Amino acid sequence: MKLTPGITRAGEGIDGISWNILGQTYVPKQVCDTSFSWHATFPPGTFVPPHIHPTQDEFVYMFEGRLDLLLDGREVSAGPGDLIRLPMGIPHGIFNKQDQTVKCLFWVTPTRRLYDLFWAIHSMKDQNPAEVVALSAKHEVDFLPPPDA
Repeated sequence: MKLTPGITRAGEGIDGISWNILGQTYVPKQVCDTSFSWHATFPPGTFVPPHIHPTQDEFVYMFEGRLDLLLDGREVSAGPGDLIRLPMGIPHGIFNKQDQTVKCLFWVTPTRRLYDLFWAIHSMKDQNPAEVVALSAKHEVDFLPPPDA
């Protein structure tokens, strides 16, 4: 799929799409073969467990709030104006441990199967962890076992 010229307006997603992914709201802003971006809203207490993208580089530009990350075994945090760089193959987890909502823009390159994964997770009746992990593995996102495992 080719990138098309144009503007995706503030507060809108491609074709009016808005997904519920693990308690967060993802609004896709653009998608083509070479990249995929989405606006994300992380309510307090929500997170994406540690995982690896073996075939994509991922970036997060922070607008509001603070994210705490587990990045390649280190704990780091990012706030407004910061750019988080998550190279392919590097384990990372993303957490909103604050009492403030986080708003940020994610993008990956290349797109690979992530856009399809978000549709599939959004369409699940119950987003139970075991099913999300199994589905993600089929879409080139590998969740790591919990530290207690």
